[in-house]
Amino acid sequence: MTVTVRFAPSPTGHIHIGNSRPALYNWLFAQKMGGQFILRFDDTDTVRSKQEYAESIEKDLRWLGIDPDRIERQSDRLSTYDVSAQTLKDAGLLYPCYETPDELERRRSRQRALGRPPVYDRSGLKQSAEERAALEAEGRKPHWRFLLPNYDGDPFSTKRTDVAWKDLCRGDQAVDLASMSDPVLIRADGSYLYTFTSIVDDIEMGVSHILRGEDHISNTAVQIAIFRALKAEPPIFGHHNLLTTQDGEGLSKRKGALSIGSLREEGLEPMAVASLAVLTGTSQAVEPVPTMEVLVEKFDLTSVSKSSAKFDPEELKGLNARLVHELPFEAVKDRLVNLGIRPSAVFWETVRGNCETVGDARHYWQVVVGPVESRVEDDDAEFVAKAKEFLPDGDITEDSWGAWTSALKAETGRKGRGLFMPLRRVLTGMDHGPDMKALLPLIGRQNILDRLP
Repeated sequence: MTVTVRFAPSPTGHIHIGNSRPALYNWLFAQKMGGQFILRFDDTDTVRSKQEYAESIEKDLRWLGIDPDRIERQSDRLSTYDVSAQTLKDAGLLYPCYETPDELERRRSRQRALGRPPVYDRSGLKQSAEERAALEAEGRKPHWRFLLPNYDGDPFSTKRTDVAWKDLCRGDQAVDLASMSDPVLIRADGSYLYTFTSIVDDIEMGVSHILRGEDHISNTAVQIAIFRALKAEPPIFGHHNLLTTQDGEGLSKRKGALSIGSLREEGLEPMAVASLAVLTGTSQAVEPVPTMEVLVEKFDLTSVSKSSAKFDPEELKGLNARLVHELPFEAVKDRLVNLGIRPSAVFWETVRGNCETVGDARHYWQVVVGPVESRVEDDDAEFVAKAKEFLPDGDITEDSWGAWTSALKAETGRKGRGLFMPLRRVLTGMDHGPDMKALLPLIGRQNILDRLP
């Protein structure tokens, strides 16, 4: 069997780090199994779907390292859904219902008040052709429900009907179809719901595995029933835990601060985002993974926890810093040029250990080329003034810092912080930063002299 998976976002907004989890899980699974990954846009909602969002989603996925093998759009496949819907209608498995949303809600409220589950009573199925014609004469348009196979003979007398499957993440699962309402597959305006279009697409595109969030578990039994009604073998399912905030709050497209685009603009590395999105909520340590190839090797659905995957956005910064500290010069050379830096391996190796993002190198480049806001405390003014006299002659090398501070120590008796900090402050304007031994040659003699009083 050829493994085929899909990620099917609605292009109604930008994807966030929570969306990236199922996208990454599916892509990593396909890579591990030698399969295919389909990016399939659920864009049948013509009001909310926008091309700009589709382009943004594709851009964000490619930034993360996800290159789709195929890109499909459901808006191109409406005729296919028409054929499958007619198949279900002809089989008596898709029936029209004329209740308005308000009428349905009032009915559910009455059921709750009586202590009954708010399950649809299949009133639409009882109506005769004449009754339906009369309702349509009033101007009503039907929505269409799928008749769940939760009965023997009489659809108005349901019985417990467990649909079971072996979940790749959660083990044996089962859902009772008798506890559920017949799902609406076609809206009153004639548009299809994602539940239906997704199944038709999965059948025609040969999707073998569906990996998605645990919030879809209850839908799976219904979808398996629809697969079988369309004479298709259901895919293998896996439901991973959802990525949430530390407070357990779910993520949504409205929370723009966690969008993939915003994380990219903050200068975060794609592998920091991918590492956190994939490893959080598993039995594996959340650590920065350097490449997608290594992440493929680490990926293991059996390590996914059944509890929620809580993450701290601040953790991204730590992961990112650890990745940046290991980036070789060749990997960042072009990015440094784009930052306005005249790059060299020596400069990058000097400053990278102090960078949370590659973009932080701009600050240290300013320290090198100047100007800087030199800082001199009152108690250090005399010491800093004397420092110029003891600056070693000749080229500034990595040995210059040690020779300079040794000479000043012998002259002034200062040592430790009292010796090093005033020099760092006057030359860089900072209390902390790269090793002055390596930084001093980059600053150069003339800049050093210009910054000393």
